[in-house]
Amino acid sequence: MGMEIGGILNFLVSFAIMASIYAIFSMGLNVHWGYTGLLNFGIAGFFAVGAYTSALVTSPMPTGVLTNYVKQAFGLNLPFLVGVVAAAMVSGLIAALIGLLTLRLSEGYLAISTIGIAESIRIFFNNESWLANGPQGLIGLPQPLHDLFPPGYYNYVYLVIVLAFLAVIYVALERGIRSPWGRVLRAVREDEVMASADGKNVFLFRLQALILGAMIMGIGGALYAHFSAAIQPSVFEPLFGTFIIWAMLTLGGTGNNKGAILGSFIVWALWSWSTFVILKIVPRGFETRAPFIRYVLIGLLLVIILLRRPKGIIGEERQVSRF
Repeated sequence: MGMEIGGILNFLVSFAIMASIYAIFSMGLNVHWGYTGLLNFGIAGFFAVGAYTSALVTSPMPTGVLTNYVKQAFGLNLPFLVGVVAAAMVSGLIAALIGLLTLRLSEGYLAISTIGIAESIRIFFNNESWLANGPQGLIGLPQPLHDLFPPGYYNYVYLVIVLAFLAVIYVALERGIRSPWGRVLRAVREDEVMASADGKNVFLFRLQALILGAMIMGIGGALYAHFSAAIQPSVFEPLFGTFIIWAMLTLGGTGNNKGAILGSFIVWALWSWSTFVILKIVPRGFETRAPFIRYVLIGLLLVIILLRRPKGIIGEERQVSRF
């Protein structure tokens, strides 16, 4: 009985860690789409950049026999927090470059260009083995405070770390969106022409929102890399790295950070737990297809939400300031 309870607790802690990391991605997307109206389908690109940047900054260069199997351009062996900050900065820099090229496009073309850029980033990491070991990826990534706690309890520590990042990002965004800067973002989302007529530099505000959201996504990528302790390009495919996050935000409620967090936990629960149920009900011989049924379940859930509650479970808060 004790072993079963311990196994359940470990599963729930791992679930909470991943759901919280995806909540960070969802809040980054909320800055783009929920508050500014930027149709970004390239989340996986910032996810990958954040993960690889932090991995390369915090891991040491391979030595000895490892040099025959692991190739990476550099390994600075710096602390975890430095890696997270580097992930945010590099993601923001790449977002600035992307924004200068694409933000004057209409919504449809912006969506196409961002998903194309994200795939280009994934393919780059996959093909350029000299940078981060190509399709094999990087393993044995350092985990903060790992040596100070027994292995069986480390996930509890990492959950506290991830929740701390989630809380800081949430509070910062809530303050920012209720500031004059945040009200301009909403004005740009609602009517760019009117915002421009009021003297606001629409392109500059859209660029700032793109950079901020990308930096948040880069932090999420870094947290994922150090939790899994291994990354490879196949992780950053559009389904796992982009569209599941869109489902989370749409389900919880765009324009609401509480909704972004709630949707992340609900969709990740469906993603994580549905496989166990499906395996019990599918006929024999179809077990290998069971994990793919959850794609249908998430799509069905998204359709139901869009039909019944198009603003999401919570929806946007119309109050922008408590004063």
